[in-house]
Amino acid sequence: MKRIYNYGLLVLVLLFAASCEKGLEGLNKNKTSPTSVDPAFLLNNAVINTSFPVKSLVFDIGIVQQMVTPNGGVLAGANFNQDSRDVVTAPIWAAYYQNVIKYTHDVILRTKDVPARSNLYNMTRIFQAYVFMILTDEYGDIPYTEAGAGYLEQVLLPKYDKQQDIYTNIIKELTEASAALSTTGTIETSDVLYAGNITKWKKFGYSLLLRAGMRLSKVDATKAQSTVQAAFSGGVITDNADNAYIRHDNNFNQPIGNTLNGTEAANFYLTKPFVDQLKNTSDPRLSAIAIRYVGATSGNGQTVAAGNTTAAVQIGMPIGKDNGTITAAATADGLASFYDYSQADRRRIAKAASPVFLVTAAQTQLLLAEARFRGWITTGNSAAQLFSDGIKAHMDQMATYDAGSAVAASARDTYLAANPLGAGTELQQINTQYWIASFLNGPEAFANFRRSGFPALIPNPYGQPNNPDVPNGTFIRRLTYPTSELSVNTANVNAAIASQGADKLSTRIWWDKP
Repeated sequence: MKRIYNYGLLVLVLLFAASCEKGLEGLNKNKTSPTSVDPAFLLNNAVINTSFPVKSLVFDIGIVQQMVTPNGGVLAGANFNQDSRDVVTAPIWAAYYQNVIKYTHDVILRTKDVPARSNLYNMTRIFQAYVFMILTDEYGDIPYTEAGAGYLEQVLLPKYDKQQDIYTNIIKELTEASAALSTTGTIETSDVLYAGNITKWKKFGYSLLLRAGMRLSKVDATKAQSTVQAAFSGGVITDNADNAYIRHDNNFNQPIGNTLNGTEAANFYLTKPFVDQLKNTSDPRLSAIAIRYVGATSGNGQTVAAGNTTAAVQIGMPIGKDNGTITAAATADGLASFYDYSQADRRRIAKAASPVFLVTAAQTQLLLAEARFRGWITTGNSAAQLFSDGIKAHMDQMATYDAGSAVAASARDTYLAANPLGAGTELQQINTQYWIASFLNGPEAFANFRRSGFPALIPNPYGQPNNPDVPNGTFIRRLTYPTSELSVNTANVNAAIASQGADKLSTRIWWDKP
């Protein structure tokens, strides 16, 4: 009887406990935490993380001799012909694979079979192609077909694709996605690049297609021409209102501007080749870009009161100098110290809230000028007119950085009249202007310099006689793979090295031919 009583009591207790728990199962659920994210926001995250990393300043912009630093350590790179893969090139790789490709890959998988999100799908294909173009132009052979598949598909050690195959796919993606965008489909108004404007997205896609086609000018002229023609027919960016750029503000700083207004404010200087090019041609962009803190003997001396933006007083820093040799160079130039050399004005063009331009009317018009000169397009404006329009677009673009960087229309028109496209030097003139128009866009300036061979820069002499990686009289041609890839994804990166060539700064990538 006692045993029956105990069992009955146990049953009552269990029933009571069960009744008490009814309705409480939701207490451990976070009702404010989202269970999914609109893929449009993932694309936005990819876009804003594309602002060029600070390390682009150390390598890309230094290689093309626009800005350099005489200081070593974590800043050593292009100015020292030094391979700094762990502190410089690895962050560039990580910035795009971890913070961009990961998201674009996810968006593409989540929208490719959803007709209502067709525009988002194709916008993402265009943007992913753009970022892959940057990565392959920087490194050569890279993970492409298996990239971004670590989380959803558990591809943790992606294979490397040949750059030639990557470009074939980039051209295919840009061609198909640009054509597929439709004004009758869902408009993705939350898009941070163009607010879902399909016409502008199409122009962005075709402008990238033009850029991709021009990359092939030395390795496959036939494919280059057909790609350029397709881009031109599709309609490219020819007006600054359609420029693709990332907006920044005082809360969301752009990386390079933030750095130049912070710890490295007194460390980076405009180079002598860049300043001399602008100064010797009376280019009004020099006073829109540069500032010189006259008489400064330290970073503390770079005050607003000491700043002078007059073009005539600007003096660029010679490249290939370090802390030990820059002092003599500054003295020879009649300066108080190396702090007296010209800088990109961090209170105007290089402020922390400055925009980052990805693809512009200036760049596109200049590429069209070259294509027209080559005979790859035969209708529309002449090469001379496209050349002039490209310069004009960049001068007008300067006001977007800051009102203080605006170029006056009268100064612009005077320059254009004095600097027409001349017979016999067309490619040099066009691509030198492309170099100027790509200032602060390190990856694009570096890529087009290698493709075109212009401007005609003198190789950086620093340490080259004893540098087997960057032989005397040569330039850095690519960035090296991160140590993390060499140590973790060893088999795949070694296969890429065996195919492409030694993992050195001097190894040429597929489209970069002498």
